[in-house]
Amino acid sequence: MSEKVIERASELISSKSGYIGGGMEGCAVISLIDEDGYPTSSTFTIARADGIKWITLATSPDSNKAKRIAKNNRASICLSSSGYNINLVGTVEVVEDMDVKKENWFEPMAGMWSGPEDPNFYLLRFNTERYSMFFADEMEAPEAVGVLAK
Repeated sequence: MSEKVIERASELISSKSGYIGGGMEGCAVISLIDEDGYPTSSTFTIARADGIKWITLATSPDSNKAKRIAKNNRASICLSSSGYNINLVGTVEVVEDMDVKKENWFEPMAGMWSGPEDPNFYLLRFNTERYSMFFADEMEAPEAVGVLAK
């Protein structure tokens, strides 16, 4: 296992938290299982993260993401570019604690919700169980694959 790869992945994910620029630079992809048992993927903006341990994202309670998570909370998150690929596998939970929702709020969300108290602001927390990562410029040990200790 390459600790350097894990450290770089953690830093990269943290750098994308609360992204307020344009384009896809601040996005990640989450894959969920749909109602017919097929995988589906969609992009999202990372609200906050604790390295590779957990990532929060926001949606609405009537969104496809929320509906799919209610039926099957297993998920995968991927961040990639020509220089890296970070794949995290785990589960998603709904965050109901208002203090946590406030901590995860960032201003661009105001375009979708009135604030963290908005009943349509649905905060999700992805908890990593296992990971597979690759950084093309890491010559000695470019990959890290493993399971997070609980």
